[in-house]
This record gives sequence, C-alpha cells and structure tokens, in this order.
Amino acid sequence: MTTPTDTSPAPEPAPGRAGSPAPERRSWLRDHSELGVCVMLLALGVLVLTDALTMDVDITQRGPVGPKTVPIVVGAGLLVIAALLAVDVLRGGRGEAEGGEDVDLSEPADWRTVLLLSGIFLGAAALIEPAGFPVAGALLFWGAAFALGSRRVDRDPLIAAVLSLLTYVVFDKLLGVPLPGGPLMGVL
Repeated sequence: MTTPTDTSPAPEPAPGRAGSPAPERRSWLRDHSELGVCVMLLALGVLVLTDALTMDVDITQRGPVGPKTVPIVVGAGLLVIAALLAVDVLRGGRGEAEGGEDVDLSEPADWRTVLLLSGIFLGAAALIEPAGFPVAGALLFWGAAFALGSRRVDRDPLIAAVLSLLTYVVFDKLLGVPLPGGPLMGVL
C-alpha cells in the first residue's frame, strides 16, 4: 500500500515570522523616549536645588521655615520623581497615547498658532520694563486672543485693557508685588 502524496504548494510564511524579512527594529532610545523627560526633570531639580542652596538669606530670619524651604522641597521632589520615572521606564513602563474627545491625533500641530503665541509672549516680556505692565499685559492678552482665533476688534482690546489694569492693581496695590507701571505710573 502506498501513501498519497500532497501536491499542493507549501504555504508562505506569515509576515514577521521566521523565513520572512526581519521587521525594522526601533532604536533603544526611541523605545525609551520617556527618559528624556527624566533628564529634563533631573536638570530642573538640580537647578532649583542649586539656586535654593546658594540663596542669600538674611541672618535675622525667624523660625525654621524660611525662603529656602519651599525651593529645597520642590527640587528634592523633582529629583525623586525623575528617579522613579526612570526606574519605571527601564522596567518597561510606557506612557499612554493621548486620548480625548476634543483631540484629533491625526491632525498635525498648528505651528502658526504656537509661533504667534511665542512671539506675543516674548514681545510682552520685552515691553514690560519700558512700557509698563498695564500696556504690555494688554498687548499680551489681546495678542493671545487673536492668536487663538478671536477676531472681535471691537471688544477684545477693551477686555484686554481692563483685564491688564485689574491684574496690575491686584498685584501692585493689594498684594504688594511691585510691577512696573511704565508711563501710567503717575496715573495709577
């Protein structure tokens, strides 16, 4: 008695398995990209601790809690979080992709808005000293509203001016945090 022979062709190997080309390997750093956040947290923690420990404190300070206490706690916390996150990433932990109802992950970043906001922020920072906070703040609030899509030129400048003046009065007059008034210093 003879056994029948199978004349059908052999099946092709599935993709990604032995016999097919090896899939592209991602680099180790790309697989552990969260370590970049760890490095940033570590650098920030070292910076905060360095500034806190080199802070010149008046010898007449009373009590155990002084101006160095909070920065030292924050700096130490940043170092601990950086270490814990690094351990988690090296053990295989991965950050989850952002998921939200209002976020369309298939759309590219809106770099025009980011660059507009960055320019407005830097411009306001440059104008605070010569023009004063009320003027620079009003331009910051109005520019941010424009960059984010508001085109109401009849009300946006007025709202920005009122918001900036209120912020100036609250910080400068009520809280005692001196802000530069600029040309409006004598008026306010």
